[in-house]
Amino acid sequence: MSTPGVSVSEAFRSLRTNTQYTLDGIESPVIAVTSSQRSEGKSTTSLNLAAAYAQEGRRTLLIDANLRNPVLHTAFGITNRTGLTQVLAEGTPIDTCTMHSGIDRLNLLTSGPTPYNPSELLASRRMDELLENARKKYEIVIIDTPSLLEVTDSQLIASKCDGILLVIRSGKVKQSAAVKAKELLIHVKANVLGFVLNGA
Repeated sequence: MSTPGVSVSEAFRSLRTNTQYTLDGIESPVIAVTSSQRSEGKSTTSLNLAAAYAQEGRRTLLIDANLRNPVLHTAFGITNRTGLTQVLAEGTPIDTCTMHSGIDRLNLLTSGPTPYNPSELLASRRMDELLENARKKYEIVIIDTPSLLEVTDSQLIASKCDGILLVIRSGKVKQSAAVKAKELLIHVKANVLGFVLNGA
């Protein structure tokens, strides 16, 4: 992600600009972030991209849709007792589960407790309704998702979003894995916005 002579914050501002340009004309876009495998930096990318949008002055919602291995609540040092699981499984209003991140204009919807049926919840009509409601209240929605080659969750989410970013960690992922991840996204007709090379 970083380039010699360019700060990390500047790199994410550049990523924000590029996604804005790619999604030009879409009001309140929903962007998912994924990777082919774990530990490639997708959650860090999701968080920093959301912060970059919020710092630009946009009302931003960051959603942790990694229902199997959530991490965003630890990054912000907040509880994960309630979150996306309650919205999808119980129909709890999104505002009840959304928390302020500590960054101006950036709200966070944590994953909530791990459910027994994450894929079914993410594919549900309630997930569609959640995104519809989020578009009305926020100017940008960023979704952190599980890695593509482990579970189908990211494909399900990608099919509901305006675009998806694929994070690739330099020196960690084989080319065949990255290609397979892209094929999985194309299979569900996801709009692949581009690739984020991390750790270069």
